[in-house]
Amino acid sequence: MSDFAGGTPDRYAAVTQEITSIPLRFPAPRGWWILFGFALTLLLTFFVAAGVLFRYGVGVWGNNIPVNWGLAISNYIWFLGIGHAGTLISAMLLLLGAHWRNALNRFAEAMTLFAVICAGLYPILHLGRPWLFYWMAPYPNTMTVWPQFKSPLAWDFFAVLTYLTVSVLFWFIGIVPDLAATRDRARTRGQQVFYGLLALGWRGSARHWTRWQQAYRLTAAIAVPLVVSVHSEISLLFAAGPIPGWASTVFPPYFVLGAAFSGFAVVAMIAVVLRHALGLQDLVRERHLDLLGIFLLATGLMTTYGYWAEVFDVLYSGEPQELGTLQDRISGAYAWSYWGAVIANFLPLQLLWFRSIRVSPIPLFLIALSVTIGMWMERYMLLVTSLYRDWLVSSWGEYHASFWEWALFAGMIGVFLAPFLLFVRFLPVVSAFEIKETLAQEERQQEADEREASRA
Repeated sequence: MSDFAGGTPDRYAAVTQEITSIPLRFPAPRGWWILFGFALTLLLTFFVAAGVLFRYGVGVWGNNIPVNWGLAISNYIWFLGIGHAGTLISAMLLLLGAHWRNALNRFAEAMTLFAVICAGLYPILHLGRPWLFYWMAPYPNTMTVWPQFKSPLAWDFFAVLTYLTVSVLFWFIGIVPDLAATRDRARTRGQQVFYGLLALGWRGSARHWTRWQQAYRLTAAIAVPLVVSVHSEISLLFAAGPIPGWASTVFPPYFVLGAAFSGFAVVAMIAVVLRHALGLQDLVRERHLDLLGIFLLATGLMTTYGYWAEVFDVLYSGEPQELGTLQDRISGAYAWSYWGAVIANFLPLQLLWFRSIRVSPIPLFLIALSVTIGMWMERYMLLVTSLYRDWLVSSWGEYHASFWEWALFAGMIGVFLAPFLLFVRFLPVVSAFEIKETLAQEERQQEADEREASRA
């Protein structure tokens, strides 16, 4: 923390100045414009692919019987899983008092928000008549049509909507004090109005801080159970059906841990990129990269247990159809997805046992990228290998994603990247006031150690 080496007031002022100067005087405009142009190209691809879908229907995709869930649903699960690490880092560690989260939580929360938006769009686009998606909501209507509350599909609607609402609230409540700090340091009238409106009249009074702490911790307490409930509910979409390879009680914890695994991978990639591009080495330190690597390794090993438990269940049951599905995954038409998931998820991960790898930005980024790709393959594998060979031989059929499915997937990455890059450009990407809380805690700990040493 070389830039914060002065007295306590100087250190605190340096933190606020460094973080608020990013949106006010962005340090890497050329690189940002290149990435934003790429994101806009992908976003245009999304609108084209969605337009073709609305014009010609879901038939432009490669979905068929029995594989009527394809790339759309696997991507839905993948995007929703990515968003889980943001809630874990922000909400759970806030309630546990882990102050090291303060350098990571802001952009992790933003990642969660935009990933959940991407995930929520997929089921709507997957509907035959997407403009009627609101029928899933229980509202008084003239047709007296109500959702089937016993169906996991209905639970899905409420889980994702609740998760999105809480994610927006948690992210916005957390950023308000830093918006006010940016407003106070803005030099142009447009910046003052923009940040002033977003800051909601924040003055930093004792009453404001009291109400803020209550709202922030209450929202965090609501968000933590959603981490478990949302992906557990998604797993019930699989486990509640009589499909070989899905009927397993290990699915709820398996899905939750896999979601955290992929989410920590994306947070690690974002942390490495922002740390280098914005010069945040004083704030996002090697210690944070080390902890991200440890979390990535821990959740990866837990996910590995889920793989072994799933194989053990199949072998122990001895069900011919389950054994056939397992054999298909290992050596069938889609074995590339199974072995791709195993290799990409777990082989590079073993390098994270070494601290020198965990604190090295480039190796950590590459390992996290491998995990992100591997978890996508896992979602694809779980769907297709269980569906393409149904109970009846007469209904067997392979699934191959069409051009428009891949175009929609590429476009959805643009839906994620474009608003995230706008967030990086115009809003504080690191929580200044929470970083200062960490500095205050370090100073208190240092004083306590010095008193203890003097007594000894």
